[in-house]
Amino acid sequence: MTQDVMNPKVINPVFALPEPLSQLPVAEVVPHKDPMILIDTLISYVPDTLVTQTHITPSSPYFDDTINAVPNYVGIEYMAQSVAALAGVEAKSRGDIIRVGFLLGSRKLKMHIPHYQLGESYQTHVTRLYQEESGLAVFDCKVFHHETLVAEANVNVFQPQDTQTYILESQQEDKK
Repeated sequence: MTQDVMNPKVINPVFALPEPLSQLPVAEVVPHKDPMILIDTLISYVPDTLVTQTHITPSSPYFDDTINAVPNYVGIEYMAQSVAALAGVEAKSRGDIIRVGFLLGSRKLKMHIPHYQLGESYQTHVTRLYQEESGLAVFDCKVFHHETLVAEANVNVFQPQDTQTYILESQQEDKK
């Protein structure tokens, strides 16, 4: 089924995504709890791509009163949570569970602004470039303020099928 970014449709009859997508609470697709959910709204979805929005307020996580803004390095977390939201939207549409993923790192990270300004909104666009069966994936991520690109990176993530087993095995490896 072909989908338009600004007009998402049903992906799978298991769960019909609401129209507009913004009606779907971020907390239903991102495995975090407040106050650590940093993105505010799901804007649009097509297979392998999601757009989210974050509005900066004094209660935004990581808001710094000394600069009256959120530092630019938090942009990598906007990207990572948008990737998690994409995985969550896809899982929900399949009737699957929402799984925890891990940010492994980034390449080509560029921050074009010093901070995210109070009262402004930013859109994060994430597109899957590559994914292995193991759960390892790479995403092209871009943060925009209106039409201006303010941050970008290729983000590497890992989403194991069984998070608990993965963590236990990692802990055992660390003990060696």
